[in-house]
Amino acid sequence: MPYVEVKVAGKLTKEQKEKIAEGITKVLEEVANKPPQSTYIVITEVDRENWAKGGKLLSDL
Repeated sequence: MPYVEVKVAGKLTKEQKEKIAEGITKVLEEVANKPPQSTYIVITEVDRENWAKGGKLLSDL
């Protein structure tokens, strides 16, 4: 049972989330022979002011 957590800075549309879920599920099926119904994906949207890179908040970059 694959469990994949995807964290992104900012918001995604429902359509973007669907494409991400479909793509990850397809890769796991093709590469690791995992059945789609066994794959769990969690997409976490993180506000850009709650994520930093190089000591700077992404909202300030």
